[in-house]
Amino acid sequence: MTEPSASSVSNRSLVFAIIAMCMVVEAVLQLGDFGLVPIPRFRSVIYENFGFWTGLLENWRPNYALQPWLMFLTYAFLHAGLLHLVLNMVTLYSLGGPVLNRVGGKGFLLLYAASLLGGAAGFALLSDAVRPMVGASGALFGLAGALLAWDYVDRFTLQERLWPVARAVLLLAALNVALYFAMDRLLAWEAHLGGFAAGWVMALLVDPRGRVD
Repeated sequence: MTEPSASSVSNRSLVFAIIAMCMVVEAVLQLGDFGLVPIPRFRSVIYENFGFWTGLLENWRPNYALQPWLMFLTYAFLHAGLLHLVLNMVTLYSLGGPVLNRVGGKGFLLLYAASLLGGAAGFALLSDAVRPMVGASGALFGLAGALLAWDYVDRFTLQERLWPVARAVLLLAALNVALYFAMDRLLAWEAHLGGFAAGWVMALLVDPRGRVD
């Protein structure tokens, strides 16, 4: 049994760093929920300042000058409670490994950042919600899109059946539809779609070659 390389351990630490940042943020929000932070409506205040609000791209007045720009990044480190956080972080851990194995740390960061921004862009373009959008799921769908893009290229290169890729895409779409209605239309499917598309495209830019071994 071989020991993991230093670069592999270092790359994996990128995933743990993102998980840690999201956990710290949610821990602070939980303290606010229990009244241990001396700021009334603490979670709401954080969402108001760092969640993604489509109105800020129209005629809403921002709370501070950089808010309409920073929210494209900050929304992904906020979550709507512990269950939301746990589900997203487990997904990040599961998808992060295969992406890191394929393109390493720099490729992972490029994909994650592009998917995160793509999720925000998708929500901005397709949603008319007056509520904030929070969560890392746009970036996570981007990682899923990247893995499926590579699977598509690999299968095409090796002249294998493409149906498994199409089936996975259809399953993700069906999952979004089911969760959308189960969550009383509160699912930010627009962010999922935007993140998925950005991740697929970025994957083909970062590593466009099909595997032949």
